[in-house]
Amino acid sequence: MTQQLRIGIDLGGTKIECIALSANTGQELWRRRVATPRGDYSATLKAITDLVADAESTLAICGTVGLGIPGTISGQTGRVKNANSTWLNGEDLQTDLEQRLKRPVRISNDANCFAVSEAVDGAGAGYDAVFGVILGTGVGAGIAIHQQAWGGHNGVGGEWGHNPLPWTTEQEQRLQQDCYCGRSGCIETWLAGPSFARVYQQMGGEPLTAPEVMKRVTHQEPLAQQAFEDYCQRLARSLAHVVNVLDPGIIVLGGGMSNVDAIYPKVNELLADWVFGQECVTPVVKNQHGDSSGVRGAAWLWNT
Repeated sequence: MTQQLRIGIDLGGTKIECIALSANTGQELWRRRVATPRGDYSATLKAITDLVADAESTLAICGTVGLGIPGTISGQTGRVKNANSTWLNGEDLQTDLEQRLKRPVRISNDANCFAVSEAVDGAGAGYDAVFGVILGTGVGAGIAIHQQAWGGHNGVGGEWGHNPLPWTTEQEQRLQQDCYCGRSGCIETWLAGPSFARVYQQMGGEPLTAPEVMKRVTHQEPLAQQAFEDYCQRLARSLAHVVNVLDPGIIVLGGGMSNVDAIYPKVNELLADWVFGQECVTPVVKNQHGDSSGVRGAAWLWNT
């Protein structure tokens, strides 16, 4: 098999996206999206294999295949676990795909793929350790070490969103919410986009979406401004835990909240206050590849 082509697949809850990159230059050669066959595992396998076949037929070349999933592969069973696309859980996805594609397949959590993408040729290029954070409808994170995904020995490396919010105030203890994981007060329940909007409402604001609250921040509504200040403070505290444990060279933000440019100066200013020793040179930056980072990172699972 030639090694000149890297095929990446991002298996999402509503769409499956496939990309083909040049192994030498990273240039995008082909891309396609199809709807995810929700709830149908066999149809999901077929959709993935059809996309790979389409890419290779169009480009007249075979390639390596990497897959990003909204979950992890259990180190004990080899089967999918913790996927919010629940029809994947318990399935031997890797074996099933390898049998159909007749080649090895590398699979990683979609947040790890995001981190790999930004580490290889994105905002984290040149750093040996990249922590990639997704601040979207949920909160996740991935780790790339020397441009390779690090899922850890239990397959939960980077599951930062399900640690508790650190150094909580009395007000936060009163406002904390239960998380779908079964615990209460997880970082995800504070830093996801819908969580930002929920906290604004708990503070006395109207029921709005996160973008609508940010418009009010821009228009200098005091309550919205306070909600945003609190959000940045919580993000800084949460990222300080990452620095204290992993001490990455750079932290790259993705997801909808990463598009709020005002986050970066505030969080970079606050971060050192919560890091052990009150010194921190790790920058918090916006991603370079946007929505393409996940699928590009899946392709780059074969970078080495």
